[in-house]
Amino acid sequence: MAYTAPRTTLREEPESGRRHPLTATLMVLPLAVLLFVVFGGWETVATQASSVGVMLGR
Repeated sequence: MAYTAPRTTLREEPESGRRHPLTATLMVLPLAVLLFVVFGGWETVATQASSVGVMLGR
């Protein structure tokens, strides 16, 4: 088999290796709001809520 060089990390990871949940939320929130508005999220939420209401009413 051919010799392959070991993989190296190009960037330093944070000490804990994880991002704070609030930071992650703030990063994704603008995109989520944009997709919610562009793809008609209000109608989807209303439809789902109506369906759940019908199911609970039975």
